[in-house]
Amino acid sequence: MDKSLQQLEHRDHQSTSGPKRSRITMWVILSLLGIMIIGAGSIALYVWSSLQPTAAGDAQKIEIPKGTSANEVADILEKQGIIKNSFIFKYYLKLNGQGARFQAGLYELNPGMDNDAIIAKLNAGETVAAETIRFTIPEGFTVLQIADKLAAEKLIDKAKFVELIASQAAWGDAEAVRSIPENDDLHQRLEGYLFPETYEMEKKSTEEDIIKRMVSELDRKLAELPEDWQDVLEQKKMTVHDLLTIASLVEREVVVDEERALVAGVIYNRIADNMMLQIDATVQYSLDKPKERLYEKDLLIDSPYNTYKVNGLPPGPIASPSLASIKAALYPEETDYFFYVTKKDGTQSHLFAKTYKEHLRNIEKSNQTAG
Repeated sequence: MDKSLQQLEHRDHQSTSGPKRSRITMWVILSLLGIMIIGAGSIALYVWSSLQPTAAGDAQKIEIPKGTSANEVADILEKQGIIKNSFIFKYYLKLNGQGARFQAGLYELNPGMDNDAIIAKLNAGETVAAETIRFTIPEGFTVLQIADKLAAEKLIDKAKFVELIASQAAWGDAEAVRSIPENDDLHQRLEGYLFPETYEMEKKSTEEDIIKRMVSELDRKLAELPEDWQDVLEQKKMTVHDLLTIASLVEREVVVDEERALVAGVIYNRIADNMMLQIDATVQYSLDKPKERLYEKDLLIDSPYNTYKVNGLPPGPIASPSLASIKAALYPEETDYFFYVTKKDGTQSHLFAKTYKEHLRNIEKSNQTAG
């Protein structure tokens, strides 16, 4: 009987412990599910909150450099306060297949923009115009005059600009500058190669940027010449450097456009006849400071640019020639003239002569018209 009672008690214990264990298991499962739901909800809330627009604020200029990846763009946007969380934004981009078409440039973005609006603007490349500087280089200016003008306008450091002018590494990959010879007599190696023009460049442009822009402009202007211009040079047995040298002489000697090709023709005639060019502008270039009037003693200055003492062309250009002077040097007017003198009647035109005797008469005639 004792044995039967023990078996009955054992069965009762088993029947009560089974349901209790099941209830505990169920509560554990429910608790875990609850924790998971709460965790998932928290994560979802965190992600949702991270993707919400930032507080509205003033527009920000955001620079996206070339070659910037979508992930790097996200980091820039967070740093500038345009988005809340770059980590979540990166996954948002991946989920939506975005970021590959982002374009470099300067953007104006507002805190408070939603993500899709930001993405659309970056995809469309809706950049803002960068702040610019604008300057004009007059025709016939020398390198030093250009440096002085840009420095006066607070666009460059003159010393740095002049130093870079002498460094071939600062010239970029422009084609025309390849014509510059290795000649120690050159006063300024880029003389004549900084094209005179009105330029508009980004405000942050450096001295080197300006130099590269100006020499590349010369390439563009030479491309506007007739297609046969290089064949013409070859026929004349001249280089681009020679062409720009003659063009610079024309630029500094001529004011009246109609006389450019004629003066170029006189220069060619004197070279062909082995006559000294005797051009006053080359003497002015040889002086430390140009003078309003040259005297006999000035013509004796010892310089490779002084065409009163040196036969043929000077070592290089003496100024930046205009396209009109370049064309005149390339296509000079055929003429029998060997001399010219400036009229002193205020017209700034010239009297031309075939012989020295006739030239002397023109000088006398010019003096009579003075005043």
